[in-house]
Amino acid sequence: MIQPINYSTLPVDLHPEALPSHVAVIMDGNGRWATQRGLPRVAGHRQGAQTVKDLLRCCKDWGIEALTVYAFSTENWRRPMAEVTFLLRLFERLLRRELADMQREGVRIRFLGDLSPLPERLQALMQEAMAMTCSNQRVQFNVAVNYGGRQELVAATRHIAQQVACGAISINDVDEAALARVLLTYPLPDPELLIRTSGEQRLSNFLPWQLAYTELYFTDLLWPEFDRAAFYQALQWYQGRQRRFGGLAPAPLPQSL
Repeated sequence: MIQPINYSTLPVDLHPEALPSHVAVIMDGNGRWATQRGLPRVAGHRQGAQTVKDLLRCCKDWGIEALTVYAFSTENWRRPMAEVTFLLRLFERLLRRELADMQREGVRIRFLGDLSPLPERLQALMQEAMAMTCSNQRVQFNVAVNYGGRQELVAATRHIAQQVACGAISINDVDEAALARVLLTYPLPDPELLIRTSGEQRLSNFLPWQLAYTELYFTDLLWPEFDRAAFYQALQWYQGRQRRFGGLAPAPLPQSL
């Protein structure tokens, strides 16, 4: 008889030393989930927000150090204004409701992206959340809001160019490490695992530099359906991968004579 899996703790067949320390997620399919059920699209966003909360707690429970989610891209402004307004208000409501719990559970939250176009009240709340949780160490939670990967690289390049122009660094100091230090995810390690839901198989301008060597996991599940069991399956798949970074697979151990 197959024993049921206890998802409240790390499943026994997931090896702690082989888990990714940083997981990135493109949360896709909220609107389709709602439409399939005859609900307005905003209902999908509400349910998707609950899925984020559950996944963050799962990362904390299972010892995964960082979770980065793509919450709102620079391209999402093209959506109907009513939906954009709802999303921004949802961010604010969730922050007000969940901030005390995140602080109590040791979550450090950071917002990645250009926050300046957001409503001033939301910006102030985001800054308050980052300041309040900056010393927490149980799990790092990065929320990409008004984020675009190409825009991030342009901003990083301009920053380095200004440093060279003013003599702070020399042109010979510009290397991969120098660029990494001015990206929004610094000082976190790059994600080892990217999960994208809803069957789409592209990066959609999300962390293009940081995902260069990341394992890419695509699932047909819509984001509100992505529960701990689905995360477990993604981690099982990840642990079966060989991360060679251009080299060869490790040689098998020699047999004893």
